[in-house]
Amino acid sequence: MPADPASHPPASARSLWRLRGYLRPHRWALVVMFAASLAGVGLSIAVPLVTRAVIDGPITEHELGPVLPLGLLALALGVLEAVLIFVRRWVQSNAVLGLETQLRRDLYERLQALPMSFHTRWQSGQLLSRATTDLSAIRRFSGFGLLFLVVNVLQVTAVTIVLLTMYWPLGLVVAMTAVPITWLSMRFEKAYVVMSRRVQDQQGDLATQAEEGAVGIRVIKSFGRSDHMARRYDDAALELRATSLDKVRLSAKFWTFLEVIPNLAVVVVLLLGAIGVGHGDLTPGELVAFITLMLSLVWPVSSLGVILAMAQEAMTAAARVLEIFDTEPDIVSGADEAGARRGHLRFEHVDFAFPDAPDQRVLRDVNLDIAPGETLALVGATGSGKTALTALVPRLFDVTSGRITIDGVDVRDLELAALRSVVATAFEEPTLFSMSARENVTLGRADASEDDVLAALEIAQADFVHDLPWGLDTRIGEQGLSLSGGQRQRLALARAVLARPAVLVLDDTLSALDVHTEKLVEEALSRVLSETTGLVVAHRASTVMLADRVALLEHGTITHVGTHRELLDGVPAYRELLAADAVEEAEASATGGRATDATQEVPA
Repeated sequence: MPADPASHPPASARSLWRLRGYLRPHRWALVVMFAASLAGVGLSIAVPLVTRAVIDGPITEHELGPVLPLGLLALALGVLEAVLIFVRRWVQSNAVLGLETQLRRDLYERLQALPMSFHTRWQSGQLLSRATTDLSAIRRFSGFGLLFLVVNVLQVTAVTIVLLTMYWPLGLVVAMTAVPITWLSMRFEKAYVVMSRRVQDQQGDLATQAEEGAVGIRVIKSFGRSDHMARRYDDAALELRATSLDKVRLSAKFWTFLEVIPNLAVVVVLLLGAIGVGHGDLTPGELVAFITLMLSLVWPVSSLGVILAMAQEAMTAAARVLEIFDTEPDIVSGADEAGARRGHLRFEHVDFAFPDAPDQRVLRDVNLDIAPGETLALVGATGSGKTALTALVPRLFDVTSGRITIDGVDVRDLELAALRSVVATAFEEPTLFSMSARENVTLGRADASEDDVLAALEIAQADFVHDLPWGLDTRIGEQGLSLSGGQRQRLALARAVLARPAVLVLDDTLSALDVHTEKLVEEALSRVLSETTGLVVAHRASTVMLADRVALLEHGTITHVGTHRELLDGVPAYRELLAADAVEEAEASATGGRATDATQEVPA
């Protein structure tokens, strides 16, 4: 999504308030934290008052007897304050880290629950920055900023009341410093929230570029565009740097004023306090206690800038995170448990348009009936809607109108988890994860036995995994970049076969295989397809031969359905389409453009 702060609602304290539910499990820890902090405030006020008693009593009266008890009392108060700080920090760390962990878990679950239409709109870097940087900002404020924002306000209020009680003219000077501080804080808050949002969005954009550079490293290197991509990344980094510097300059100005105002107040208090002592309105002990208490306000006031900046970042982060939580999924799970299914798949007057372009229908009035155990090949030109049609079966997207049924039950009425246990899909662009080969294959069926795994690998002709350094337990690199395209496709096919679905959807899964391997896979796959309902996107005649029937998809509509021979004899468009694909393959093989599956692609 674009990193444009103007396109988002302004962050407010309500954003953080809406996350208060995550604090409920830690409410007793919060009570202990605030109690320890408030007790610490009381002790920090008590120590200067003991100092006043020492100066105005034993020292002024030249009596040494009470000095030791008062000194031990001050020491005890200081030690107790240190113990309270330790208790507060220990409790605080457990509570805040627990909050961050739960929030991160729920955010990941939410991302998994949101449909493909959401993920096609959002940049992965923006989602990544919300799951890392933004959650850290919320955690920092919840663990430090929120506590000290409350405690410091209470400390300033309590100390000001004590100072007014001790000597109201000087107390009034201290109280008056709140006016410029409040005015500056309000101006700072308005400007900082915009700057903070811009920085966080630009961080997301930069994360997107970093991820794309890592995932697409083969393409970048093969076209010699490393310098170009580096310049794009550098431009984005410099833009982020410039915005961050603007943010720092804004903070520096605010913090400078916060440092100056208390120090000017100290100078005024020293001057007026000395005059007060000279006139007998103040005792030396009261002046020392007054100045000590006032100096104790310097950090709470000067830290206000840090805390307010932290609060604004946390509010912006909370608003960004809530954008994900507030997104209502347009694909909602049904209530029907799948149970045992035969796999009778029907498309009934199906129309489909992508959510971002509702007026542009990709599929129009699609009608298909695939009997249990039957395999249907879906053939069509590029852009005819084949991939969109296959994505509707496991409800990666929902139909715009019409319906898709399995054994007479609308897929929208089935529980999503149940539906996706009935339907398994292998995509043209296989996705492998940074885990072992075994974990990648068993992703759709974690309880599979070793024999089942080996059988699926054999069907997919993926026996190459046994030659990897640690066999099936070899960790596959991110996106499977250490493997060739054909090897990745075969692992993904093994994963789909292992799931033992009632409906098996193959979206041009054999496109990256060489002719020899493809033949072996098709021979083994024919046995699997005889026991399940198959929907196979095909471009080659050899793949079409796996199917019992063929459907020709033209401009989003099924125009012909029949056997391969029937369409070949009676439909010129079908004959021309297969002929064109055959010519393209022949040309690619002649020019060496079609890489063999046995050759691994090793990045330079």
